Amino acid sequence: MSANATYTHGHHANVLSAHQWRTVENSAAYLVPHLRAGLSVLDVGCGPGTITAGMAELVAPGRVAATDAAEVVLAEARRNAEAKGVTNVEFAVADVHALDFPDDTFDVVHAHQVLQHIADPVRALAEMRRVAKPGGIVAAREADFGTMIWYPEPEAMAPWRHIYYKVARGNGGEPEGGRRLVSWARRAGFTDVTASASAWCYATPEEREWWSESWGGRMRDSSVADKAVAAGHATREELQRVYEGWKEWAAAEDGWYSVTHGEILCRA
Repeated sequence: MSANATYTHGHHANVLSAHQWRTVENSAAYLVPHLRAGLSVLDVGCGPGTITAGMAELVAPGRVAATDAAEVVLAEARRNAEAKGVTNVEFAVADVHALDFPDDTFDVVHAHQVLQHIADPVRALAEMRRVAKPGGIVAAREADFGTMIWYPEPEAMAPWRHIYYKVARGNGGEPEGGRRLVSWARRAGFTDVTASASAWCYATPEEREWWSESWGGRMRDSSVADKAVAAGHATREELQRVYEGWKEWAAAEDGWYSVTHGEILCRA
């Protein structure tokens, strides 16, 4: 994402609550076995830095650089790192398509839920490859919205994905990025690519309430909602009904939701 690009979801509280929940354990477990003390890491599109902080702890005293297109979210990332006592990480605004680092700088270059939001993920992966040391790792994990499944299926909730696809693709992104990671990596010049998949699952009452506010809430109150209305994909009244559908799902005692992610580990 370029420094002047607009992140589809924006930085509303209901969006950041989901980002702040993420940890290296629940969002980068496929990469953890490759992180060890002394390695240098670049975390691209770090958001509020909760995954970043976990990686920094694993590679300390190695140095971590973390970048995002939005300075406002980097302020939160700095606060989170300070609260955890993490001192081996530096944050900076950067464009994933033109990273301000020399060639062959990092042992590990990582991105989580970034490539699906940009118009040229192949170029971004090529840039991540450029700044990785020879033999280093470029790692990426992306949700695939086409794999999201839930039960029960309230009628009012059903339109959310169709609306989101229109908004995301209208903003230059690809909501089914998870299944495209291997293709993107090969087009970026990687020949050694290891693919995997993992899922988030929300089923407890607390998880359902939180997830419904995060996603039902952003369908009503975030930049996603604003873009949907501006582009004529939905009205405010329709988005309110979608939100109510999410809350109906969350209230179901047998409610369940799963999100599958594609993952890649690429050798530079």
